[in-house]
Amino acid sequence: MRITSKGQVTIPQEIRDEMGLLPNTEVEFIVEGNTVRIVKISAQKGESRGHRALRQLRGRARVTMSTEEIMELTRGDT
Repeated sequence: MRITSKGQVTIPQEIRDEMGLLPNTEVEFIVEGNTVRIVKISAQKGESRGHRALRQLRGRARVTMSTEEIMELTRGDT
């Protein structure tokens, strides 16, 4: 396995699956002598995976419809 010119390395899929390393999982690097460990950071107490996803999505919507227009679509009032 090689480190790219940008300092990136691909974690093999089987390791990501086994360790639960999903996209946007926070990790930290721990240096111990001449060894580097990658450690998954536990979620903040009370913060679920869903809460983290919502936090990352907050403020990204680009909707030009009003709330009333959206509600009409969901009710089928068109």
